[in-house]
Amino acid sequence: MSEIAPTSARTVVLGSHRLTFGRRTLVMGIVNVTPDSFSGDGLWRDDRGLDDAVAFGERLVAEGADLLDVGGESSRPGAAEVPIDEERRRVIPLIDCLSRRVPVPISVDTTKAAVAREALDAGAVMINDISALRFDDRMAATAAAAGCAVVLLHMQGTPATMQVRPEYGDVVAEVRAFLAERVAIAVEAGVAPDRILVDPGFGFGKRIEHNLEIVRRLGDLRALGCPLLLGPSRKATIGAVLGGAPPGERLEGTIALVALAVAHGVDVVRVHDVGAAVRAVRVADAVVRGSSEGDHE
Repeated sequence: MSEIAPTSARTVVLGSHRLTFGRRTLVMGIVNVTPDSFSGDGLWRDDRGLDDAVAFGERLVAEGADLLDVGGESSRPGAAEVPIDEERRRVIPLIDCLSRRVPVPISVDTTKAAVAREALDAGAVMINDISALRFDDRMAATAAAAGCAVVLLHMQGTPATMQVRPEYGDVVAEVRAFLAERVAIAVEAGVAPDRILVDPGFGFGKRIEHNLEIVRRLGDLRALGCPLLLGPSRKATIGAVLGGAPPGERLEGTIALVALAVAHGVDVVRVHDVGAAVRAVRVADAVVRGSSEGDHE
């Protein structure tokens, strides 16, 4: 198992927000405005309106979320693409409201440059692009022009195809090479290097053994020099390890992976169950980094 190699803290200013990486692990709360989220937490249903989604985001912040990630298109295995106008309708009003009502940075989870641009105008300061800027050739320029932060994620194929017999020789080496290439492309397009985060894509085009190997060797990915984000929350690998547990029964497995992520120096964990993750991160950070309770205020 690779060892943690702590890096010195560095602060990035994003609009009116400041994010410090390297002092402790940050918790990103998931706000899915979709009707078909794999985890059953989607907020976009006939009986759930904008007020409910805003209240949900506010609740995650009250539980300790350092960031919110708002997405209007499911990336579950087999998911179909959402039309751009529908994705806009789901995320833009919510981001506009949340950006004025919560004190934390907001990320938009999208692969579409037009949606990202409108989300940034509405108050988002980060783009979480599961395609790593590949699906829309305008995305890199959009991010560069806005000066926002960008999360680049590794995925084989698309959400519709990613779990169709994914294969690797050395999964960590291949993920690292892919992310290094995408970071270079983003920088060439004008994205500031200190605003790029990388995500190995736990559950995105990977078998159970691939996901577990990635967690086992997270330290190898920190050689990329970018803040590292991990999103293991409620994923199918956890369900498989727990003998077929459904998404609603994967909390303990998620927390185990969150604690291991902290031990490997991950900078951000993306989770559904924010309160539990915040408490787990606080304890794990106290062990690994020597972070005190005051460091989380």
